[in-house]
Amino acid sequence: MKYGFVFPGGEARTAAEFAQAAEEAGWDGFFVWEPVWGVDAWVSLAAAAMVTQRIRLGTMITPVSRMRPWKLASETATLDHLSNGRVILSVGLGALDSGFAAFGEVTDRQQRAELLDEGLEVLTRLWAGMPMRFEGKHYSVDVDESNFQTPPPPAPVQQPRIPIWVVGAWPRHKSMQRALRYDGLLPNVMGADGKVRMSPATPDEVREMSAYVRAQRAKATPYDIVLEGETPGQDLGAAAAIVHPYAEAGVTWWLEARWTASSMDAVLERLRQGPPK
Repeated sequence: MKYGFVFPGGEARTAAEFAQAAEEAGWDGFFVWEPVWGVDAWVSLAAAAMVTQRIRLGTMITPVSRMRPWKLASETATLDHLSNGRVILSVGLGALDSGFAAFGEVTDRQQRAELLDEGLEVLTRLWAGMPMRFEGKHYSVDVDESNFQTPPPPAPVQQPRIPIWVVGAWPRHKSMQRALRYDGLLPNVMGADGKVRMSPATPDEVREMSAYVRAQRAKATPYDIVLEGETPGQDLGAAAAIVHPYAEAGVTWWLEARWTASSMDAVLERLRQGPPK
């Protein structure tokens, strides 16, 4: 299991300072929130890349439905070069209460899902370079050397592509199949009422997901199952006891998240206490 830390928000300079502290404390990844309107996630990650050497850098999460896929392809490829191949792209439909309606973003779930699917297709094809032609319901792209004179960004350092983690609604087959097309699963467990359950997946549910991944995924490449949670930094033995059953069940990344922390000092304290290994 690898261990990431989620930065709950703040200035880009602060994100860089926290990323440097996370690397020094032994965390494997550092992830930032991507708001509708706020401190830019990719600027923050670029700042973090400049003061770190090893730690993976990513978003938690990028709502692709409100992105121009070609802009996102440029940002991710550029950061992958800047960081020497340390980027992870986490994607999903996004949280509507983060400002979608206020800025006129698409709020219909089906349309956001269509934009996510098409956006990821455009993004991954652009990473591969020109020529690139795509004709979908929402996006139309036709670029080659004859009609596009501006030099494109270089292909990402990571090959065959930058890893993409996708939010999947467990146990909904269509949502899970989308996640299986890429490189990792960020599970949202659906409750009996048809809504996302607030409590995280249990180890038994993770075992079911892991078995589903093995049975349904055709590719033999590595695949991550990623879980967010909280552990007590003042007692790393107790913290390890919390994550151990998940590691046994198939979780490959544990993301320590302090979304409701009382202060940034409290977040930094937990970060410096290190991962629950």
